[in-house]
Amino acid sequence: MSWLTEFVRPKIRTLLGRREVPDNLWHQCPSCQQMIFTRELEANKKVCPHCGFHMRAKATERLAWTFDNGNYTRIDLPRAVPDPLRFRDQKKYADRLKDARDATRLDDGLVVAHGNIGGIKSVVAAMEFDFMAGSMGAAVGDGLVAAATLAVLQAAPLIVYTASGGARMQEGAISLMQMPRSVIAAQMVGQAGLPFITVLTDPTTGGVSASFAMLGDIQIAEPGALIGFAGARVIEQTVREKLPEGFQRAEYLLEHGIIDMVVKRTEMKATLARIIGLLTQKDQQAAA
Repeated sequence: MSWLTEFVRPKIRTLLGRREVPDNLWHQCPSCQQMIFTRELEANKKVCPHCGFHMRAKATERLAWTFDNGNYTRIDLPRAVPDPLRFRDQKKYADRLKDARDATRLDDGLVVAHGNIGGIKSVVAAMEFDFMAGSMGAAVGDGLVAAATLAVLQAAPLIVYTASGGARMQEGAISLMQMPRSVIAAQMVGQAGLPFITVLTDPTTGGVSASFAMLGDIQIAEPGALIGFAGARVIEQTVREKLPEGFQRAEYLLEHGIIDMVVKRTEMKATLARIIGLLTQKDQQAAA
């Protein structure tokens, strides 16, 4: 050790001040492995500027990206019984709920808000995958019914962003009951003559894809989104055949007529505004 390292360097650091560099300035794309400046990634709505890979987004981010100027009003959703079966596996369900709420700062896996999209009054529900893999339990079912009820009361289109691993196993049959409830919610909007649009994001699987997610008047998916019921490995073991390349991805489903559109996230708001503008204008003309 010399006087330079022991004396001079500490003095210089003291004079200039030692600034801590945040560890979240950069993000690595899971697809192309390129490093992306965090601010650039957020400005591009979590889409990799190098390869176009769509990273998973939070429910609140989707609301901000969808409504005009990012302005919206969230509604309070009904509170379901927190642990109806007193379920426990490796951990108590009540503890899992607490951990998920602390991590996401949400009461459950669905957020519902209303505002304007392209100047048209709309209701949007967004699922939060970080809340127990976006699993659909009683609270999510209640939220979907509340979103449909609000859309009918406001005579507004309903848009739902899906992101889910399926039914919530910790609620057993109660969770499965949310599948027909979500179908009823979609029917409420349809019977009122209002547009019901689903935006399928990565992943949309299990009981969510087997219920309301596939009932949209228009079904849109983000590029590369995994959409299906059972996993590819389970299907291969069942049919004993090798599945096609890209099976259960958004582009494959579009090619085979399962969904209507694949839209980039950066173009999603403009696309939704155009669709609901055309559908609501048609309804107004029919009423006249």
